[in-house]
Amino acid sequence: MRIREDADDWRISTYSKEGENCVEVALGPVTRIRDTKDRAGGELSLPAAAWTQFLKTVIEK
Repeated sequence: MRIREDADDWRISTYSKEGENCVEVALGPVTRIRDTKDRAGGELSLPAAAWTQFLKTVIEK
């Protein structure tokens, strides 16, 4: 999966269609996740290891 970088280190997958059901992630020791349709609506934060495990699980499915 390729990603493009946006301001403030937030990234959106290039697989996301413009404006449809997208989430952004900011990678670091803590991974931050937010909805592109409501960026001011808060974010989910989790340890980077948990994010890595989540991705492995999703990719396997």
